[in-house]
Amino acid sequence: MEEKLIGLGIETFKIALYLSMPILMAGLLAGLAVSIFQATTQINEQTLSFVPKILLVIVVAIFTMPWMMNMMIEFTTKVITMIPTFIF
Repeated sequence: MEEKLIGLGIETFKIALYLSMPILMAGLLAGLAVSIFQATTQINEQTLSFVPKILLVIVVAIFTMPWMMNMMIEFTTKVITMIPTFIF
């Protein structure tokens, strides 16, 4: 039983990593692109770095939402079906 709980904990961290990766990568790439643009044009405006990142993160979140929901539904279903195995 302890092995199942440890495996469930590891799978929980994996799911969290998989779900956050597209959004974090989009923010990272947008930040890199804006930083390169600011460095080449010597424009140092704070909102210039924030607005493109937040817009891209929102767009990526909207497009990846069905995939994220499917992963969460599968994981939740798996956890709910495992509940009887954890009862003593």
